[in-house]
Amino acid sequence: MSMFRSVADIQTADMLMLPVPDANFHTVVSKPSVWQKEMIATLAERAEMIRDGNVDPTVDNMLKVTNDGRKLALDQRIINPMLPDDPEGKVSRCVENVFRIWDEHKEQRLTQLVFSDLSTPKSDGSFSVYNDIRDKLIARGVPEHEVAFIHNADTETKKKELFAKVRKGQVRVLIGSTQKMGAGTNVQDKLIALHDLDCPWRPSDLAQRLGRIVRQGNKNPVVEIFRYVTEGTFDSYLYQLVENKQKFISQIMTSKLPVRSAEDIDETALSYAEIKALATGNPLIIEKCQLEMDVGKLKILHASHLSQKYSLEDKVLKEYPREITRLTERIEGYKADIATVLGNTPEKGTFPSMMIGGKSFTEKGKAGMAILEACKNMQSPDPIPLGEYRGFSMTLAYDSYGKTYKLVLQGQLSHDVTLGTDTHGNITRIDNALESTVSKRENCEKGLSDVKVQLENAKSEMDRPFPQEQEYADKSARLKEVDILLNMDEKDHEIIGAEPDEGDFLPAEKSRSIER
Repeated sequence: MSMFRSVADIQTADMLMLPVPDANFHTVVSKPSVWQKEMIATLAERAEMIRDGNVDPTVDNMLKVTNDGRKLALDQRIINPMLPDDPEGKVSRCVENVFRIWDEHKEQRLTQLVFSDLSTPKSDGSFSVYNDIRDKLIARGVPEHEVAFIHNADTETKKKELFAKVRKGQVRVLIGSTQKMGAGTNVQDKLIALHDLDCPWRPSDLAQRLGRIVRQGNKNPVVEIFRYVTEGTFDSYLYQLVENKQKFISQIMTSKLPVRSAEDIDETALSYAEIKALATGNPLIIEKCQLEMDVGKLKILHASHLSQKYSLEDKVLKEYPREITRLTERIEGYKADIATVLGNTPEKGTFPSMMIGGKSFTEKGKAGMAILEACKNMQSPDPIPLGEYRGFSMTLAYDSYGKTYKLVLQGQLSHDVTLGTDTHGNITRIDNALESTVSKRENCEKGLSDVKVQLENAKSEMDRPFPQEQEYADKSARLKEVDILLNMDEKDHEIIGAEPDEGDFLPAEKSRSIER
């Protein structure tokens, strides 16, 4: 993940700060009909037969059960078109909201999007949610030409024409699936509301839907997002599942939390226990989802705390003592070299002799020329003894990486000087390197003081307990209990049914209003 972040340019919406409208979220909850309750119970029976191995997987399997459950949560007529229309179902509730918003914004001709990945338009005349929504809107007084399906725009030219009509407000209700009406759909100009009739499997699909309306270029400062859930069906669980997936994705696509691993169960079928819990109206399945998210978050924080603790322990036991020893030795070395410099400081305006190649030079210019000559006569980049100056031995070397000659003054410590082509300038550089030993000693003393303070802070911080330890333990223990109750761990353990409290099947989303 560290390597990924070093090469990936991650820019999330909250980082870009684009001028997009604010979104108000509404969760519209519908009670299941008698027919839906009965059929959900049959899904549990099918799941039990599949679990016991009494059904050929090519005839029935958990993926088929899950897909039937998703269809049933949308509209019972998808399963059997001869079943009655539920006036309190989420399709009817969606039509009510679409018509109300359409009527309220007639003058501005504001537009709306309706998303449904299931029950798309059919050409054989069979039932589809798309046709049902359009027919109900027309019956209420919406002109037929103001309602359109994205599926009818089957060429790029037709799509452009349709999108232009939506942007102008000529088509005021556009219905489509995430695949066809997601990325690349630029119709945001007059969009005032978006309706999610079903829940996709991937968080990116919900993000693509939301990105059609919460988008730069929308002229409305505030927009409305409606998500429709049929209580006691797969809807609520799917929204929880998608939200849980997004938690893991966010661990990688942001750098807010340091995590060493991320797990994501990307399945497209529910387990037997999950279906049974939903069918019996057991609120434990929703509690399990919330607990998994909470425990996952606490696990990340706990891992970060332990990682920080181990890092501090390593610093207290190794890094800081080693740094204190190193700085102490350098300070003593600088003290000795400063004494040497002070003891060999010439009078102002004079030049002390410099020994080069066994020959003493008392003039700065000639000493500088001798240094340059020694550089030219080097046969290899390996260091060679050069001479002595102000109590320090001098070594000459060639830095192949920097492509420069270096002179090393050796006293108690080594002091490097990068040489140039100026004869007098090189002597000045050497003197400056020796005079700077005082400031270097002061820097080391300051660094030593800072490290000692860091050491004491690390010792006190190292013993600090994880502040949410009790919450982490309690929720982890409760999650294990719920797993057992939901028959996650023991195959023969019976599901404990319970009547759901009001709101048990709502997605855990903050700051959202609820319609009933």
